[in-house]
Order: sequence, then C-alpha cells, then structure tokens
Amino acid sequence: MYRGLAGMFILDDEDTAASGLPSEYGVDDIPVIVQDKQFTEDGQLTLQNDGNEIGLLGSTVMVNGTIGAHHKVTTEKVRLRLLNGSTARIYNFGFEDGRPFQLVATDGGLLRSPLEQRNIQLSPGERAEIVVAVEPGTTAMLRSSEPDLGAVAAPFAFGANDSFDVLELRAAGELAPSSAVSPTLSDFGTDEFDASVTRSFELEGRKINGRTMDMGRIDETVTLGATEVWEVRNKNLFPHNFHIHDVQFQILSIDGEAPPAHLAGRKDTVYLSPQKTYRLIMTFEDYADPQLPYMFHCHLLLHEDEGMMGQFVVVEPGQSAGAIPTNDGGAHHAPSAHPLPGVRDIRHDA
Repeated sequence: MYRGLAGMFILDDEDTAASGLPSEYGVDDIPVIVQDKQFTEDGQLTLQNDGNEIGLLGSTVMVNGTIGAHHKVTTEKVRLRLLNGSTARIYNFGFEDGRPFQLVATDGGLLRSPLEQRNIQLSPGERAEIVVAVEPGTTAMLRSSEPDLGAVAAPFAFGANDSFDVLELRAAGELAPSSAVSPTLSDFGTDEFDASVTRSFELEGRKINGRTMDMGRIDETVTLGATEVWEVRNKNLFPHNFHIHDVQFQILSIDGEAPPAHLAGRKDTVYLSPQKTYRLIMTFEDYADPQLPYMFHCHLLLHEDEGMMGQFVVVEPGQSAGAIPTNDGGAHHAPSAHPLPGVRDIRHDA
C-alpha cells in the first residue's frame, strides 16, 4: 500500500441521487487519497521508519500519487472524498483560511444530515466526504493541522505537532452553479436494546486481548442476523485505531459519553484515544461461512503487520465455527461471547 496500491470503491445509491451532492466524477466529485512518503536524497522511495512506535511518518505528502497536488475547480461547490491512505499518520483536515465545509459522509456512507465543520480528523483507513464552496478566481488550500491524539506519551513523536499543505483548490474565473445540499441525506440507526451479545477487545503492544494474529485460530464466532456491542480499549499511551471487516458500526459512547457529531455516522474504522473505551454497535447481515473468517485489527499498518489482528466467522443460527488447521496440525474453535445482562441471546432462542 505504501508503494502505491491504494484506491477507492465509490458506491452510490438512491440516497445519493436525492442528496443534491456534487456528483460529476473528476469535475466536482473528487477522490482525495492522502499518503505521506519518505524519499532518499536521490529520490528513491523508502519505508525506513527509524524505530517510531507507530511506523513511518514521511516528510512528503502526496494526493492521488502527486506531490504538490492541485485541482482546478469549475463549479461553485466541490465534493472531496477523503481517504487517509497512510501507514501511520493521523491527519486533521481543514482549510488554511478557516472556512467551514459540510461533512456529508464518513466510512460507511452518508450522514443523516450535513454537519458544518472546520476540521475533520482521520486516522489510517478512515474516510470522510466534505463539500466546500469556493469563489470565482480564488484559491483554497486544504491543510492538515496538528491532530488531537489524546493522552499519548511524547505526542511530538507521533506527528501531533505537524502541520502542512495537502491540496490546493484553484477556482476558475467563472463557476457553474451547484445545487444546495439536502438537509436530509440518509436514515439509519441501531437500537442498543436490539443487541444480544457484548464482546471486549483490549489493544496493547501488538496484541488484541493478549494474543497476536494466528491464521489457524478463530477468535470470535458471530451469528448471522445478530446485533452486537463491541467494547474496544487502547491500553497503551501511543496511538492505535480499530477496523472491522464485513460490517459498518455506530459509536454508542466514548468513555460513557455520547460521541461527537462528526463520529455519529456509520463507520468501520475508529481512532482509539489512549485509556478510553469505545462502545460500538453493529448488525451482521450478510455472508455466513463457518470456515472463512473476517478480520478485526489495528489499521496502523506496522501494528497490523506485527500481529495486531484477530479473526471472526459469521455462522448461521445453530452452526458452530469450523475448525481451521493450525501450524502444528491441530485445530482451534472460537470461544463463546457473553450475552448482555438482561437481554436474550438470540443464538440460543428459537
């Protein structure tokens, strides 16, 4: 991925069609894949991270593979689909002049309504869509300012003091009119009372729940159709985040408090501020197979590569996880989850 194998699948549906969002790809609907790189003096790409706990923090920023990127804007509004494609760096995107923009979507799709923001922070793997207005004949510089990493030790070592230009928008002298963004974008929501199972995940060092990745081990077994709450905690004083395959989740709370508005949408990746517990709710709606697992992992790629990952399978009601052969020729079955107090476990009820 660091060498360039990063891209997007862009999915639109009936909500998008009725949204009034800019939607002409490459004109007013622009993918913005942001990555930081490190080059040697003779211009060769290198992945040498000098022992940083979270991985490489490069000195050169690229957008869609371009250094010093700019986009020629020909419409009154432009939609930027932001992807943090870096291995470790956390970005805090906003405009140099402090202009507001509309946050319209996060990882898993459109928000319920546009949210006015001046900054949006993304850790590796996170996405956001913003709509920004420009004036004819002007420029607007998208920058990354100092991110809020929470109670990390030595924040400067993790990029918390870094600020730099990302993408310049260059508006033409005459701009085509843009539609107003609809005040209602989407409708979604999962009730915590629908949850039947809770699971806990502690991230520490390069382990989740005290174990590193083993491709022969299934860590969790989920029943198709179940709604679950996953409680996730970063026990270290350096950054982690958490990514779940197969589903989109909503954040119920962060250390007992409701999430801020910009984190209230559908997501599959979330930054984990140290020493805080994130309660995530999700429904497993598709694709059951007792032997083909999905992953959950830290999306800081050095951590993932060094074992900070686990596996789960989704099974039909009444099924058990299939045995996956291990390196020693044995097999491992997943442990059971714990039902939430006072809530039926739908795995065991007809």
